[in-house]
Amino acid sequence: MAPKIISVVAAFLVAAASTGCTQTPFRSMTAGTPVSFAPQASSPPLVPAAVTPLPSFANADPKQLEMQLTRSRQETQVAQEELSALREQLAATSTQLAQARAVARPAGPTGPFDPQGAGTGDPTGQPVVPAIDAASMREGMNHLAIPGAITRLDGAVVRIEIPADKVFEPGTAALLPSGAALLSQTATEVSSVFKGQFIGIEGHTDTEPLQNATWGSPHQLSVARASAVFDFLCGRTTLKPGQLFVVAHGPNHPVVSNATAAGRARNRRIELVVYPEQMAPETAASSADAGSGDAG
Repeated sequence: MAPKIISVVAAFLVAAASTGCTQTPFRSMTAGTPVSFAPQASSPPLVPAAVTPLPSFANADPKQLEMQLTRSRQETQVAQEELSALREQLAATSTQLAQARAVARPAGPTGPFDPQGAGTGDPTGQPVVPAIDAASMREGMNHLAIPGAITRLDGAVVRIEIPADKVFEPGTAALLPSGAALLSQTATEVSSVFKGQFIGIEGHTDTEPLQNATWGSPHQLSVARASAVFDFLCGRTTLKPGQLFVVAHGPNHPVVSNATAAGRARNRRIELVVYPEQMAPETAASSADAGSGDAG
């Protein structure tokens, strides 16, 4: 029996080996494909960003540099001359207002907002009428009806803000027909509410470069526009030359930011600034005579 069993097992082993059975535990394992551990490709080294070299004037054209320097000197000189002119103008205006305070003034504007009445007398018999106070100026401002204009109280003065785009042709000091009508209406309103008050005519521009080569700077344009309004008010309205004066600010005093088109449009403006001081009687009379002489 035992030899028979041994022969059967031997036959089984021979058959398994001949058929290539992979499940037999007696078959030797073949070496598998070796695993590769090749190193990863190294990342490229970091290269610092290129630094933009500072501008060098070593290779610049000397003539071009000289022209730029000359132009800068000319612009500086023009700016200094404009500043000197503005200082002289402001000094003259301050002197004029100081003289107006020193002399006797007529009674304040008549109407519901006039708190002064006929005034009081001093020992010399000269009537003394104080300047209109801020509360009365505010009440007078509320009586103004000027379509398209913005009125506001600024301390003791009343400012009437008129858009330059409604008064002048773009980039010029030439009055539009509608601008002349607006100025006439404004003068009528001011004359009826504030009788004899000093009025400053202020020209303002935005910060945009000028497109019209006629004007060398925004200050020159603001001077020309304020002067054009002065001439119109003196020649075409009841306002008198003696109570008006001109101030040009250029872009130096914006009321809003110039960052938007709407802001720049508002900053381009003419402001009529009504002061609480009034003309002296002799000044008013001489201004009236001068105006009638010019008209003749």
